Amino acid sequence: MKKSVKILQVNSVYGEKSTGKLTRELHFGIRKAGHESVVVYGRGGKTSDPGVIRLCPDWYGKFNSLLTRFTGIRNGGCLLSTLRLMHIISREKPDIVHLQCINGNFVNIFRLIAWLKNKRIKTVVGLHAEFMYTANCGHAFDCNQWISGCKKCPSLRAATKSIYFDRTKSCWRHMHEAFRGFSDCVAVAVSPWTAQRAAMAEILRDIPIRTVCNGIDTDVFSPSQELPEKNTVLHVTACFSAKPEHPKGGWYLIRLAEMLPDVRFVVVGPDEVNTELPKNIELTGEIRSPQRLAELYRQAAVSVIVSQRETYSLPCAESLCCGTPVVGFCAGAPELISLPEWSEFVPFGDVERLAEALLARLSGRETDRNRLAKEARQTYSSDKMIHEYFDVYGSLLWN
Repeated sequence: MKKSVKILQVNSVYGEKSTGKLTRELHFGIRKAGHESVVVYGRGGKTSDPGVIRLCPDWYGKFNSLLTRFTGIRNGGCLLSTLRLMHIISREKPDIVHLQCINGNFVNIFRLIAWLKNKRIKTVVGLHAEFMYTANCGHAFDCNQWISGCKKCPSLRAATKSIYFDRTKSCWRHMHEAFRGFSDCVAVAVSPWTAQRAAMAEILRDIPIRTVCNGIDTDVFSPSQELPEKNTVLHVTACFSAKPEHPKGGWYLIRLAEMLPDVRFVVVGPDEVNTELPKNIELTGEIRSPQRLAELYRQAAVSVIVSQRETYSLPCAESLCCGTPVVGFCAGAPELISLPEWSEFVPFGDVERLAEALLARLSGRETDRNRLAKEARQTYSSDKMIHEYFDVYGSLLWN
């Protein structure tokens, strides 16, 4: 972009978890390029980064999350914080509002989008999960009702956390009405798979869809000269659970560890495990330091992904940038955004084939980690992501 512009991002968190890291990378990338950047985020700790505003305290989000369990309406409520966000946008007067992942019970999504549309504010909508075009669930899995209109949700409790009421039809109509006729809006999918799904949705029928894959700091996530620890496998997840139905697939990793007792599995992420695990599984808990996480990727011989569904998979990109190959289940986006020479994916739930693929990587010829990382850097760098977002911003402002 040649002309200086002002971008205001909105995200659930800042500087932590996948979307919080991406929001921070883009924030500083915009400022480094000579433009103005403001970030408003909904929950998490305070930050001293310039131009970053926390919208509400953590208890507010927890309260609204509890409220939605009784009302059945996801992405609604949050009147006070939504009004405050509108006030901040009006005060800052950005050229573009970039909505990242905003399903954290800190803003009324229906009201916000309708307001942005009515105020003719140019808006970029990030599709980090599926809720912006399903209006309800973050992952629709095998259900296709969201394409033309939700009703009688087949997975109500799991999809919406509603205790009593099925309000999915009402939420779908609210989201459809909010986006209808929004001519100053572009939706940006974080992977080709997500873009394909979004293009099917009636909710986004009037909205152009672009694809910008998530980027990472390749100065941090980079290879080293040290050899990886043989037979060490890393699994990075947003939640590690032993429940068979959990979408992050921890149950399958436990089965994998039982089948491969000589392989050491290191699991990074919050855990909800209340049962005894195989002795070859080590839990580190959540690691917030990117440098420490990068060290673990470099120490591992292989990374493994066992999710049922992913709209991108940052662990896949981070691992490859550190020179570590990836194996996993087909989960939507990972098998499309990965580097084929350095990764292998098998049908979801087929633990035996996953074990075979894992052993083949562990016992095969030594990986050229520098060549792998060089190719990954060209594909996943945050600089590449920022450049592509500038193209999206320019298309909204000057086309």
